[in-house]
Amino acid sequence: MKRIITILIACVAACNPAPEVDMLTRIDQEVRSNSKVYETLAKSMSTIGHRLTGSPNGKMAEEETFNLFKSYGYDNVKYHPFEVETWTRGEVSLQVSDTDGQMTDMSVISLAHSPVEANVEAEIVDVGNGLEADFEAAKEQVKGKIAMCYISVLPESGDAKNLHRSEKTKLATDYGAIGLIIFNQVPGGVLLTGTASVTGKLIPIPAVCISYEDGFALKERLKSETVTAKIEMTNVSDNIRARNVIATIEGTDYPEERIIVGGHLDSWDLATGAIDNGIGSFSVIDIARTFKALDIKPKRTIEFIMWMGEEQGLLGSRDYVRTNKEAGTLDNIKYVMNLDAGTNPRGLSGGGRAEAEEFFRAVGEKIQAIDTTFANDFVNRAGLHSDQQPFMLEGIPYFSAMGGGDRSIYDCYHADCDDIDLVNKEHLENNVRISSMALYEVAIADQLPAAKLDDQATKTFLERHGLKLKLKIAGDWRWGD
Repeated sequence: MKRIITILIACVAACNPAPEVDMLTRIDQEVRSNSKVYETLAKSMSTIGHRLTGSPNGKMAEEETFNLFKSYGYDNVKYHPFEVETWTRGEVSLQVSDTDGQMTDMSVISLAHSPVEANVEAEIVDVGNGLEADFEAAKEQVKGKIAMCYISVLPESGDAKNLHRSEKTKLATDYGAIGLIIFNQVPGGVLLTGTASVTGKLIPIPAVCISYEDGFALKERLKSETVTAKIEMTNVSDNIRARNVIATIEGTDYPEERIIVGGHLDSWDLATGAIDNGIGSFSVIDIARTFKALDIKPKRTIEFIMWMGEEQGLLGSRDYVRTNKEAGTLDNIKYVMNLDAGTNPRGLSGGGRAEAEEFFRAVGEKIQAIDTTFANDFVNRAGLHSDQQPFMLEGIPYFSAMGGGDRSIYDCYHADCDDIDLVNKEHLENNVRISSMALYEVAIADQLPAAKLDDQATKTFLERHGLKLKLKIAGDWRWGD
């Protein structure tokens, strides 16, 4: 009788197999149960600290990432070396005249790629937001003076579109200023660093950051009196090799087609790089771990890339695009996913490609069916100043998860208050889960949501998204008009 019952049970099981769990659900469960993203980020923060490109710390971070990929089962990890002009801060001081004409020290930090040596003294000229219209309005006053502007857009400026600090520095240089003071938008005496160069090379004038409080106090003084400033600084610059780190999963159906999944590993020296971009780059590493743990076989080849040199001007991703262009393999790159300082996604971003909206909204619906807390919001804007830019300028589409975490963590952006304590473990794991599911859907799609644009279509795309002026300021507008 027992034998008969056993046979019957086996027959029932064979005739009614357990329902197969779809891959998105498996990804969700794998990350919830086994993610290592927070612990690997925390360990890197404690053992390495900042990850400045070209520094000993940066080299250690490259090697740590290489070994992490290896430990997750990638046997084809490789380095992509490139030359970089490193910049290391030295000493800096800023003095401003008081009402009696005496010079008083002010708390200050150098912006990266400022000159190796500078000693300038001149009247301060307030150029508001530091936009092109602001410099144009003050073009006679700013020549030979030290310009001062807000890093963001002043509340009374209406719908004015902001520029990156490097673009404001380029305008200051073009309009004849001999120095630039940028004041922060975050109260509390926070000083931030970051590049003031649109090219990743040294700039000709010293550029510094002062606090929100000092900036607005100076701005108020300049309404009724002349204020002089003196900037002195020394820095160090040299050429050195840095390395992107690449791990690959070979595609099954279209192995020659590549999807790039990247996040910049490097960070500035004032901070540990927890927020910019530990939460992005270590998410990419854990997405790679997840795909290996589940033995996912994508139709297209996926390259997981840790970019170096992003903070100095997208140097690693620019070099990767350049080398692929020279090798004639750029057309094999079909899509880019970029994770930069976002966490706890509330939706997806289609990178400005209208034709991709239906696809990504449908992907969001699939994710929402598994995780009802996912809002499935959608944005479709194209942006600059992160590693998707070199690909976008070649017409290659990109997408990303759209962060919805606590905005207060960005108060310490590029500043010495940036630390692992700002990182929410659950939000970070959400970043891995949602991004992994979105990547999977792109990697197995029979038809990709958008295709590479030709040169003229790329020009039109960039103009439509209002990026022409910024690209012209940076020298990245190649169309001549």
